[in-house]
Amino acid sequence: MIAVDTNILVHAHRAGSPWHVRAVACLRQLAEGTMGWAIPWPCCHEFLAKVTHPRIFVSPSEPEEAFQFLSALTSSPHLSLLGEAPDHLAHLRRLAVAGRITGARVHDARIAAICTSHGVLELWTADRDFGRFPELKVRNPLVAD
Repeated sequence: MIAVDTNILVHAHRAGSPWHVRAVACLRQLAEGTMGWAIPWPCCHEFLAKVTHPRIFVSPSEPEEAFQFLSALTSSPHLSLLGEAPDHLAHLRRLAVAGRITGARVHDARIAAICTSHGVLELWTADRDFGRFPELKVRNPLVAD
């Protein structure tokens, strides 16, 4: 299963992004494919916070527009929205201690822990910080391999 990080969602949603066309193509590939894919709930929350934030975008998205974008993705029959599993603390602890994670990077560790606990094989992201979690394969689908 492939999981999608916040930044891919943001680029796909924001038409002015230089990565918009590529991000839309990536999401379309997943949404129209037959393989299971996922979005961790924290990425949905962060997406909503970012695209509606007036300090990030001169013309931020309206909340309803952002929710419509996420709702459209949930129409994919193979999409799973992932949250913390009962053993989340153990996964988070293992990743945070092994990666010497502190401060704001705990958020990335949370996403990595959610992914690994649900059997995600690959996280699509443009964020290099996820490289701190070797048990989670990371790929930036916005650039050529």
